[in-house]
Amino acid sequence: MDARYRTLPGAAHRAIMGKSSGGFGAMITPMLRPDLFGALATHAGDTLYEYCYLPEFGTAVRHLRRYDGDIWRWWRDFGSRVSFTKEEDMSLLSVLGVAACFSANEDGSVDLPFDPATGAIRPTVWQRWLDWDPVRMVPSHTDALRGLRLSGSTRARGTSTTLTSAPRRSVPRSRTSESPTTAFISSFFEAGHMGIDYRYPVSLAWLCSRITLRT
Repeated sequence: MDARYRTLPGAAHRAIMGKSSGGFGAMITPMLRPDLFGALATHAGDTLYEYCYLPEFGTAVRHLRRYDGDIWRWWRDFGSRVSFTKEEDMSLLSVLGVAACFSANEDGSVDLPFDPATGAIRPTVWQRWLDWDPVRMVPSHTDALRGLRLSGSTRARGTSTTLTSAPRRSVPRSRTSESPTTAFISSFFEAGHMGIDYRYPVSLAWLCSRITLRT
């Protein structure tokens, strides 16, 4: 990008933004590569996996009973017909997709974080998922985060949060406004997981101002 376009090279002038799983990616990428990105925006990004993923495991187990507990049997069926024509498709695709990201093995197989027959949590596998929870990653990536500009939105009827790199000991709060020294801003808005597109321009404008002015 820097070679092809008229950019300002350097992390201070690059931002990343995403929604849902893309919001998860937008959160962890600057933590892992602070040399590339100096600002991020996340909308309904996956976090706090005990609330985000764990409640869905029981539903997945019930669906897997139709396939004798074999998620690959469902996968073969899924690929043989029109997608999302059965009620279990979205649930099982989500579980399999996340397992492929967080608990895949070198041979290409994946480990589910629960027993598909009983629903019992497999602690070792579940921990592999938790290791990629952005909230849990923060303590080990504080140096990377300290220099970032961040903007975030929750899922539904939630809070849009904006953070700057000001010291966290003194964090002013506001429901409606922002000043150059504001480190934390919270504003409430109407939305659901699939109805937050109108929040994107807000974050984009905010990110653009930060990566343009920041040195």
